[in-house]
Amino acid sequence: MTTSAAAPTGSADTGSGGTGSGDGATAGGGTVTDRLVEANEHYAAMFRDPGMDARPVLRVAVVACMDARIDLHRALGLQLGDCHTIRNAGGVVTDDVIRSLTISQRALGTRSVVLIHHTGCGMQTLTKDFRHDLEMEVGQRPSWAVEAFRDADQDVRQSMRRVRTSPFLPHTDDVRGFVFDVTTGRLREIDPA
Repeated sequence: MTTSAAAPTGSADTGSGGTGSGDGATAGGGTVTDRLVEANEHYAAMFRDPGMDARPVLRVAVVACMDARIDLHRALGLQLGDCHTIRNAGGVVTDDVIRSLTISQRALGTRSVVLIHHTGCGMQTLTKDFRHDLEMEVGQRPSWAVEAFRDADQDVRQSMRRVRTSPFLPHTDDVRGFVFDVTTGRLREIDPA
């Protein structure tokens, strides 16, 4: 098993003029990172300091999957400065997510937590063999749990429980969980019970 991902040959790099070769090169000969740095130069040339501080205006932290199909801010009608966004594979509540939420609440004033999983998540296709195969490939057992799941609704419930029972989080009254449908763009709320 090879655990490193590569883009399929011939895949499109939508709108960027990329080669789609999967090697990180773009049509201009540079890497994807070079393209991002160039885009930042254009962004910085027009950038004006919005005059905000780090505290989210809406006092909410959103934990969601890192899936590239989810434009989280647009999907939730959020603007720059509205929320803290914490993303990882699956949108699961790990120790590191609790760490970020603790800092978000205790140091930066958030009070609400929104948890978002989604349909067609790659974490639903992984098995416990992933960790074992990774260890066999690299010769070292990962120190982290994969946190794969089969049922998105149930995993949202587990994530809500982890947030609500954390001794580090002082604000656990407004914790809600959802599954985002990647084909319709709609959120479906999950009953915590």
